Amino acid sequence: PRGFCAGVARAIEIAERALETHGAPVYVYHEIVHNGHVVGDLASRGAIFVDDIAEIPEGSLTIFSAHGVANAVVEHAARRRLRVIDATCPLVTKVHMEVRRYAREARDVILIGHDGHPEVEGTLGRFDTGFGGQIRLVESVEDAAALPVQDSTKLAFVTQTTLSVDDTAEIVQTLKRRFPDLVSPRKEDICYATQNRQDAVKDLLREADVLIVVGSVTSSNSNRLVELGSRAGVSSHLVDGAADLKREWFEGKRCVGLSAGASAPEVLVQEVIEQLKAWGADAPTELSGRVEHVVFGLPRELRLASDRNTAL
Repeated sequence: PRGFCAGVARAIEIAERALETHGAPVYVYHEIVHNGHVVGDLASRGAIFVDDIAEIPEGSLTIFSAHGVANAVVEHAARRRLRVIDATCPLVTKVHMEVRRYAREARDVILIGHDGHPEVEGTLGRFDTGFGGQIRLVESVEDAAALPVQDSTKLAFVTQTTLSVDDTAEIVQTLKRRFPDLVSPRKEDICYATQNRQDAVKDLLREADVLIVVGSVTSSNSNRLVELGSRAGVSSHLVDGAADLKREWFEGKRCVGLSAGASAPEVLVQEVIEQLKAWGADAPTELSGRVEHVVFGLPRELRLASDRNTAL
């Protein structure tokens, strides 16, 4: 498994269909997904990316990115009478629902994630403090070991969906040792695609002595793949595309492992392969792995618009 996950594919299709159905401009709050190639392509077709709802003209068609948004953003968009299409990944929405449920139960919530990431900001902003609880961010085992808690019997945790599976397990173990009554999500929050891509890279590392991951520096799940290689002692590099490759990375190397983060288009992977072949690499061998069949449906308003266009 490599490249687009179902949530990314859905978000991109939402943006493309919105442009086709409604025409430009279509405003997008934050990057639709964390990939410069995807964002650039959509921008060339009339998508306008903003980091502040106030930048969007009142009444405009607006898409929320795959990473999800805080309640305050939803409310701000409503005040500006924006026509909103929500491209939040359904697996992120699952975490939002868990946070809301824990808040209603007056629990304190620990969010395991990376400070400043749009998904984390959105999830933090979904917690309703009106029931008496609070939500706090934990980024490391050290944070988990030092976290002060008032009532450990009313404590739950959720996680960002794109974390390192191994790192997160260590943090959760630390929390559970400290707080035996800690409530866990009914189903793990780290998404299937993140897990699958990390497992696939671990397989690659059994053979490769240099690892290339195609993905943008802002992509959390892509960075986690590079970290796996580095921790295994394998020279590992994150590239946006073939232009970022450096020939000296491959001097004296026998086997290149190649993967891609969940928001990286396959065309970029193929361009990297062609560049490596031009430098003398053999044709690639694709390792077998877990086949992904997950597909997420489009929002109702886009499905209806598509049905109307088909009828015409």
